[in-house]
Amino acid sequence: METDARVRDWYRRRTSSAADWSPDALADAKGATTVSVVLPARDEERTVGRIVSVIRRDLADLVDEIVVVDSRSTDATAAVAAAAGATVVHQDEVLAHLPPLSGKGEALWKGLAASSGDLVVFVDADLRDFPSSFVTGLLGPLLLDTGVHFVKATYERPLNGRRGEGGRVTELVARPLLNLWWPELSGFVQPLGGEYAARRTVLERVPFATEYGVELGLLVDLLELVGLDAMAQVDLGCRTHAHQSTAALGRMAAQIMLTAWTRLERQGRVVSAAAPAHSLLQFDTERRAARTDVAVGERPPLASLAIEEDVA
Repeated sequence: METDARVRDWYRRRTSSAADWSPDALADAKGATTVSVVLPARDEERTVGRIVSVIRRDLADLVDEIVVVDSRSTDATAAVAAAAGATVVHQDEVLAHLPPLSGKGEALWKGLAASSGDLVVFVDADLRDFPSSFVTGLLGPLLLDTGVHFVKATYERPLNGRRGEGGRVTELVARPLLNLWWPELSGFVQPLGGEYAARRTVLERVPFATEYGVELGLLVDLLELVGLDAMAQVDLGCRTHAHQSTAALGRMAAQIMLTAWTRLERQGRVVSAAAPAHSLLQFDTERRAARTDVAVGERPPLASLAIEEDVA
């Protein structure tokens, strides 16, 4: 089957809506399966508490633990999350014997290590108007279809009230990269979205890029590990969150491109005589220049650490 036809077939079979998965049906299907919700959070005191509270209120029979990874916050994120009922871990205190790294992917990887659920749901901590259906929608395919190992959210992402204008880095960078190099993944509507869920046994077998390339890296690595048909997406409706500046999005885009480059090299699809540069020169409105290091680190699969410890 040619790629376009395969993607269309996958989209038809593996795309659902949050409304398709009722909490009662999921609770019945859960059985002995344990569920962890992990929220990476940096300076999110205004939103993280409500997210935790909604999950605890609505999904007490479904979610076994809520882990908030405090990623070096300078505000009251940790205190607010703990008061709402989450287990709070500090990023640098998880697997503290390893050299500390930075970035969103680092917080996600540490959250995976600090949690224990058979199924792990990742939710960004900056979401406004958060409904518990964000969690039930992502869990639905995993609990009711043993052939699904990873579920990605799709949703409307308005920008300042304008539909279809959010996700600028997705449209300008990630979607072109996926269509060029990994067209099997082109059916994912929100490849960079921060809400997704997977079986722990799968997540522990892939590396995590430490910066903003983590979502693209996971898609590419999981495609290679489990194949497209073991991946699904669920429409969660509308996602409302704070938007970053154009300059910040430029730095994010650079990290995503570096993450893609790493995967292309690892898969033997490109050969480079020199490593890509990892600094980005940008200009403000006064034409003042500032250079930022956009290097992307990587944490190894967690399962490999367990093997090393066993050998040691």
